[in-house]
Amino acid sequence: MTTVSPPSTGPAPTVERDRAAGSRVGFILRARELGIVLALAALIVVTAVVNPRFLSGQSIRDLVLAAAITIVLAVGQSVVVITRNIDLSVGSVLGLSAFAVGSLLQAAPGVPVVIALLAGLVFGAVCGLVNGVLVRFGNVPALVVTLGTLYVFRGIGFFWAGGQQINADELPPGFLSFGTATVLGVPWLILIALVVVVVAGIFLRTYRSGRELYAMGSNPEAARLAGIPVGRRTLAAFVVSGALAGLAGVLFAARFGTIDAAAGTGYELNVVAAVVVGGVAVFGGSGTVWGAAIGALLLTTIGSALPVLGIDQFWQQAIVGALILLAIGTDRLVAARISASLRRRESHAVS
Repeated sequence: MTTVSPPSTGPAPTVERDRAAGSRVGFILRARELGIVLALAALIVVTAVVNPRFLSGQSIRDLVLAAAITIVLAVGQSVVVITRNIDLSVGSVLGLSAFAVGSLLQAAPGVPVVIALLAGLVFGAVCGLVNGVLVRFGNVPALVVTLGTLYVFRGIGFFWAGGQQINADELPPGFLSFGTATVLGVPWLILIALVVVVVAGIFLRTYRSGRELYAMGSNPEAARLAGIPVGRRTLAAFVVSGALAGLAGVLFAARFGTIDAAAGTGYELNVVAAVVVGGVAVFGGSGTVWGAAIGALLLTTIGSALPVLGIDQFWQQAIVGALILLAIGTDRLVAARISASLRRRESHAVS
């Protein structure tokens, strides 16, 4: 007669601890985006109490139009940062694309808005391809490459402009009206930004290529050993970032009308801040474009709210800096919890 031993219950507590650790990590990630939303809501409420006109239709319209450009840039930046890289050239690509499309519309005023948008996408994608090729085949850190191309693209823009600027009266009226036109009361610029966020969010979440970007950011060497084409994915991420920066350049031109070689200066820092504050880990491998979009909206709102509250411009920069440090600290906390959870699982597997 065979005696059947009762199943061992020793590992159960360990398994439960692992599940609990995973739940805590998931809670931190979800709470981070929720915290950004709550901070945004609190800022709007406080500002509206001080000055009720902050919630007027025109104020909200100006706010979302300003945020739309940053959101588009933030989505492209998120794709790059998720792969454990960074693109500091997006502001220069925006300015160069804006001037290129403006010059096209000057020469051919009858060009449809859709063609202008596509031209911006293609022009930006070429700039992104330059970044991607240098990073992939030059084996140079993305930080160094894109810092260099930031100045190269800006220099090309100044050489091209030759000290001149494109004024609103030199652009087609249809293109300028596109910058403020609405569909069912929603500005076109916001609709385009939402489409970009939704498409990128779905791709990163549901498609294999999108999930591979997270794997690359988490552990590039392990991703290579798993058969992920890291080089091609890195190249594609920079092309996407450049293309969206080019698209943002067209939106910038339509929104403001006046374009010069300095267009987009400083945008790269705001975009990186929006991405980091929005929960995309600077060390790669985690975060969502939804969080980056909310981060962009939060920073834009801060820029609009602080003057209304009578707070000096210096404090705006200090607050943004504090938010970045807080975001990086949260990244480290999440990474430490994940690492501890993995160590417990490995210990359990060995035992």
